Amino acid sequence: MASGRIVINQDRCKGCALCIETCPPGVIRFADHLNAMGYRPAELYDPAFQCTGCALCAMVCPDASITVYRDLPTARAERRILEAV
Repeated sequence: MASGRIVINQDRCKGCALCIETCPPGVIRFADHLNAMGYRPAELYDPAFQCTGCALCAMVCPDASITVYRDLPTARAERRILEAV
């Protein structure tokens, strides 16, 4: 399974909740604090590393506040894939 993580620019987020509603594994929530604009921003809460890096949250974010990072497979996993072909 793919894995990833997101970084949400807390100062740009307006707390619209589109990313929260769109996230398949449900690892985005509202933060407990307010940002400089007075909004409660979204934050990644993923203690079990369930984020897949699908980027749906970034696609629906109207303020382009989300950056998505996908984890690359290890060299060992890449070798197994190549050997299987």
